[in-house]
Amino acid sequence: MSAATLKVTTESRPGSRLAVTVTVPAERTKSNYEDAITSLSRSINLPGFRKGKVPRTVVIQQLGAVRIKASALESMVDGAWRDAIQQESLEPISQPELSGGFEGLLDAFTPGEAVTITLEADVAPTPKLKTTRGLKASFEPVAFDAAKVDAMLEDSRKQLATVVPVEGRAAEQGDIAVLGFKGTYSDDGSDIEGGSADSMDVDLEHGRMIPGFIEGVIGMALGDSKTVDCQFPDDYPKEDARGRKAAFKIELKDLKTRELPELNDAFAKQASEQETLADLRKDLEQRLKDDAERRQTSNRRDALVSALVEQLEVELPEALIQQESRNLLEQTAAQFAQQGMDVKSLFTPDLVRNLMQNSRPEAEERLRRSFALTALAEAEGISVDDTAVDAKIKEVKKELAADAKIDPQRLRQAVMDDLIQEQLMSWLEENSTLTEQAPEADEADKPTAKKWPAEKKKASAKS
Repeated sequence: MSAATLKVTTESRPGSRLAVTVTVPAERTKSNYEDAITSLSRSINLPGFRKGKVPRTVVIQQLGAVRIKASALESMVDGAWRDAIQQESLEPISQPELSGGFEGLLDAFTPGEAVTITLEADVAPTPKLKTTRGLKASFEPVAFDAAKVDAMLEDSRKQLATVVPVEGRAAEQGDIAVLGFKGTYSDDGSDIEGGSADSMDVDLEHGRMIPGFIEGVIGMALGDSKTVDCQFPDDYPKEDARGRKAAFKIELKDLKTRELPELNDAFAKQASEQETLADLRKDLEQRLKDDAERRQTSNRRDALVSALVEQLEVELPEALIQQESRNLLEQTAAQFAQQGMDVKSLFTPDLVRNLMQNSRPEAEERLRRSFALTALAEAEGISVDDTAVDAKIKEVKKELAADAKIDPQRLRQAVMDDLIQEQLMSWLEENSTLTEQAPEADEADKPTAKKWPAEKKKASAKS
């Protein structure tokens, strides 16, 4: 039976869903029922009958009318949905859901009589922007900080330093103390989970451990033992430790210090690929300038897109939110796998559900940003021509290894996406007002909760 025989009406529903109501004519319901009997008779095995040759009445008696009707109804619904979306040129992005449920429809279904069914599915939304021009946004500027060059050089000196034992003096800031310690909470005397060690190297630098710990060790002599009072920060990662006072019984078992290499050309060769200290300074300076420029460009673009999203009118379909959440989950799993973790054992069903739920806000935000840019391209007629795409592909191919296996279609799509993104951002820059906001503390300088007893990692001139 052709799709042209179906009566189809559609109605938009909230959440970018579409309700499709289909009236299936009597002859089609009868045909589906007869086809179900024929199909089921091929699978039934009865003594005295060859397979596929069981009489109709026997098939009905053995399987029961309800099972046959259910099979016929499933086939009818599937077929009606396929024919309806083809007939009406619909483009659903999710599997349909039967309004009213299957059981209710089964009770009302009578082969040989017309039946009306309603199915709902997600459809791609049509994003619209209230306005595209004259947007106002503020961004945080990122300035090059020359002092960071010296800090990076000092970090590299420490990494290349020679560790030597300390004799004849007490522990000082910057030393490496080998400590045995045991921590308890002051309020109830209970042991601190993970708060003890028999022998652990600790850099005596303020901020490396929870407040009070490093300060208590400085001034101790080799072999000394003492109890140091500390307090966990209010933003400490472990909730039950936040803000609590603690006491640590500490023994200084060994003390070492670093003999730093001299800051000269020999150091530059050892710490980097540069021949002189002057060249190393220039290289680090340029890298920091480039990084500051990239970060500032990113801040400007994020601010512009956020302002554009505020003008967006769109209903996000659940199917797209779920798919984007899965994409984020797969990215997380890939990162864990690259770190050598066993993703299959780590990602339990409960963890997957939690990650999917927690990633939902980010998934929605990513979709809104994507739809906002899509709507901008549509509203302002922004596109890329084939000549520009072809030229960019040639550039990209020159940078690729000769034996690299690249899917031409995927490469072309990636290049097109990059080019249209650049055009959209350039257009926003030209047609919006951007102002600088007061800079916040650099991420590297912001205070963070220490994961006691872990210590911060430092970047070297080679990084």
